[in-house]
Amino acid sequence: MLNRRFTCQIHQLIHHCKPTFFNFFPLRTYRNKSPTGINSETYRKKSPTGINPEVIDYLTLSLGFSSPQALSLCQRTPRLKTLENPRSVVYFLKSLGFSDTQIRCSVNTAPQILNAHIDKTLKPKIKLFQDLGLQDYDLGEFFSKNSALLNSSLERRLIPGVDFLKKLLLSDKDLLLVINRGKRILGKDPEKVLKANSEYLMECGIVGKQLSMLLRRQPRLFLMKLGDLKKLVARAVYMGASVESKMFVYTIQTLYCMSNDTLMGKFQLFYEFGFSKVDCADMFRRMPNVFKTSHEKLKFGLSFFLNTAKLKKTVLVNHPFILMSSMENRVIPRHKVLEILMSKKLLKQQPSFIAVLYLSEDVFLDKFISKFPSYADELLAAYKGHLLESLEEKETESIT
Repeated sequence: MLNRRFTCQIHQLIHHCKPTFFNFFPLRTYRNKSPTGINSETYRKKSPTGINPEVIDYLTLSLGFSSPQALSLCQRTPRLKTLENPRSVVYFLKSLGFSDTQIRCSVNTAPQILNAHIDKTLKPKIKLFQDLGLQDYDLGEFFSKNSALLNSSLERRLIPGVDFLKKLLLSDKDLLLVINRGKRILGKDPEKVLKANSEYLMECGIVGKQLSMLLRRQPRLFLMKLGDLKKLVARAVYMGASVESKMFVYTIQTLYCMSNDTLMGKFQLFYEFGFSKVDCADMFRRMPNVFKTSHEKLKFGLSFFLNTAKLKKTVLVNHPFILMSSMENRVIPRHKVLEILMSKKLLKQQPSFIAVLYLSEDVFLDKFISKFPSYADELLAAYKGHLLESLEEKETESIT
């Protein structure tokens, strides 16, 4: 049971946040324009004082940057004066198995690495990730997307961050996945950001495997300001989620990755099919992930279940999970099989369509197709016909 003090804090946040409750994450759009169509010689002549034209030539001729890009990199790295260190760094990265493209991407994101000391700075930082299992091409691919890590402090950021993430994830194999998804997660002070947020989530009852799952799926959530994270939790409670429910973590995940406009658009879709606000609130509490389903899939699913399968709205409210099922590969084929069996009066009574959807593939085949060998071909055609048609289309396309 969670203590009363924590519950009171949540309700205080709700009280203060109601007026602007769904406007926590304003989006900003940044545009980065660079000149084009200017050759290297022009940039050599117009290079600002302090930029070595030979460095620009090296970046363009050896690393494949355009002249505008090369000049921009030099301006971002004022200490890039000579060619000796950049050449050594590029040679070192190639010796580790980095491709030219991977080196170019790494430099483009973090041009400061061209000035880095190889033995004192690059080697120990790269070794940390080699010890995690990255080698050769995979090592280069990782740093082509995360080269900013090479600018972070090994002792104050990388090692403490890796150690802290290992404790939360319960498995080393997920560590690289989290770092790739949460680009800046190792660039933050683990004591001030990761620890504070994870401890607050644990206060909310999100612990162990659930905390690990949330970190794998939404690592950037752990980089939020603590105040914003508390508002997100308050928003979940305001929408009816209970911090003592096992579904609370999925509510947090859903609300974090969706804007209020998108979420309200999904609710509006349900209203259009005759569901009440209470119905939607019940479904959101039972299965918040349903509202992450695309608008098109939800609309098609609602239409099929209500109009074709003739299910009552209460069935969908009580079993919202079926709206996440594959319509093409699971729902429609099984419905077709049941229609054939009922039309031929091969079943004593019509089975619950919901129960049928929950069956595993093997159990469904055994119970509704293999059991009727005289009609097996027809039933299989109804069940897997869409796959055969898709295969035939691909074969036709390959021939033409």
